[in-house]
Amino acid sequence: MIWIIAAVAGLLIVYSALRWSRFRRFAEPVLSILVALALLSAFLVWWREGGSSGTTDTPPPFSQARPAVQPEQIQLENIVFTRNRTTDMSYRVTGVVSNRSAYALDYFRLSVALQDCPAASCKSIGDDTALVLARLLPGQSQPFETFFTFPNPYGVEPVAPNWSYRVTDASGRMP
Repeated sequence: MIWIIAAVAGLLIVYSALRWSRFRRFAEPVLSILVALALLSAFLVWWREGGSSGTTDTPPPFSQARPAVQPEQIQLENIVFTRNRTTDMSYRVTGVVSNRSAYALDYFRLSVALQDCPAASCKSIGDDTALVLARLLPGQSQPFETFFTFPNPYGVEPVAPNWSYRVTDASGRMP
């Protein structure tokens, strides 16, 4: 509440300084001294309370040896890769994610590798990783959607795309 009074007083001082030049000659040195005193008192309070090396409470070290949700506890089903025609080498990925852990899932990272296998030989095109937000309780499933972009240096689309994907990271918490 006191900041409102200070703001109104500040506006009145600025208005008066703009309006009357005699007031400006008086107000400028007085305000400069007041600001210097305020900064000095703020420094003294900061120094008295311990400065930057103060006694802050540090949180206890993280005691969990493994993350709450393991990547192998995330099950992906009905994964479909669809070419996005608006941008070059961008793919829309849809599917269903299931949480098979005892913890609530917050998100997971999905890594995808794309190869072009027109005959018996496969040529690697690239890989990408997406962060997928999926808020799931244990045992629940929900559809998800994300996008992947791959390099296309020669402007040629894959003739026979071969996809490999896996969950590389997952994060969860107690439900």
